[in-house]
Amino acid sequence: MLEERQEESLVLSRRSRLPSVLLRGVMEAMRAELSVAEICRKYSIADAQFYKWNKEFLEAGKKRLAGDTTREATSDEVAELRKENQRLKEIVADLVLRYDIVKKTLDILE
Repeated sequence: MLEERQEESLVLSRRSRLPSVLLRGVMEAMRAELSVAEICRKYSIADAQFYKWNKEFLEAGKKRLAGDTTREATSDEVAELRKENQRLKEIVADLVLRYDIVKKTLDILE
């Protein structure tokens, strides 16, 4: 019980929520233990955020039941991967330029 309270206080004090606590909130709503409004107050979240989590939870469950265990990337993850890819391309381009400069310098010295 103490651990549960500590986890909840941690969730309420942080902007990023712990998945176990989010899951607990969705499960409470599914079991009709509390209303959506009460759950949102309890976990300090907006109704829209709760419904988003609920939808993601239900969709993941449907896919799992259908045998699809691969996880698709979210749009935020895709955007982050694209940024990282662009950064890596720039690093490779910079290294190629440096390599060419060093190679030309060594050719001149010989």
